[in-house]
Amino acid sequence: MIGLQRYIKALLDLFFPRKCIVCGKKLNVSEGHLCLYCFSDLPLTRFWTLSHNPMSDAFNAVLQKGIRDGGPREHYAYAAALFFYDPEADYRRIPYQIKYHGNTSAGKYFGSMLGKKLSEAEWLSDVDMVIPVPLHWKRRWSRGYNQAEIIAEALAGEMGVPIRTDVLKRVRYTQTQTKLEIEAKSQNVSGAFRAVVLPQNVRHILIVDDVFTTGSTVGECFQALRAVLPSSVRISVATLGFVGEV
Repeated sequence: MIGLQRYIKALLDLFFPRKCIVCGKKLNVSEGHLCLYCFSDLPLTRFWTLSHNPMSDAFNAVLQKGIRDGGPREHYAYAAALFFYDPEADYRRIPYQIKYHGNTSAGKYFGSMLGKKLSEAEWLSDVDMVIPVPLHWKRRWSRGYNQAEIIAEALAGEMGVPIRTDVLKRVRYTQTQTKLEIEAKSQNVSGAFRAVVLPQNVRHILIVDDVFTTGSTVGECFQALRAVLPSSVRISVATLGFVGEV
């Protein structure tokens, strides 16, 4: 069966050649989305090996701002990403392909890769619900899908936990965060999310998005969930990319 699948894949590649997302090189039958060189050079964060890491620290800094503004105190929140994201590097094409070019297959591929890595993290072993960052219905309608949901489905499958898309809702349409300054990003998504369904009997929720830049979007999702959940329920974050130094 495996031999037949490889033959069919090779035949399809002959008529519809696949190319590496990062460098554009033609892929061979054993490569998926990345050529061997780009795959081996993927700037992995390895944050799943450390509960306290630069992404977790950055996310907790976002939450601390909420505490200073009168919010409840929080346990140290966990966060991890698959690779370092540099808007000037070729690897930026991975989330671009998933988000803007309809490459849902790549979303599943890298979501699965991230899920396998997170399954190694003892501090995420009690995650019992995965929630993707929701899109406003207008943007989902125009795009045709939610890239965070594509990633989250594959990730949840690898971790063996359910995904819920009915808990969080984006209640306000917001402009894209891509070209906004740091403070503008925070203001843009402020109050944009609401928990519309109360999760029952959960211990640890994992919020999933494509890229962590300032943390404002996942921070707002965190606050929306915390508004209906006790502090005993942990809320962590996972993304494909993390904007930070390699």
